Amino acid sequence: MAVTRLKRKDRRNKTVSRLEVQFLKNATNVENGSRSVEPKNNQVRKNNEVLASLGK
Repeated sequence: MAVTRLKRKDRRNKTVSRLEVQFLKNATNVENGSRSVEPKNNQVRKNNEVLASLGK
């Protein structure tokens, strides 16, 4: 049997579902716990501190 290309709709569904899974994986690690604690030199934490100081 020959390999067929996915139609545009199916390609989009494949991409969207992959991104949804990636988003859900990232979102599930938000709860407090030893694994989700950000290190003190994390860039996201640094950015949040700078934004907080600018907002004052």
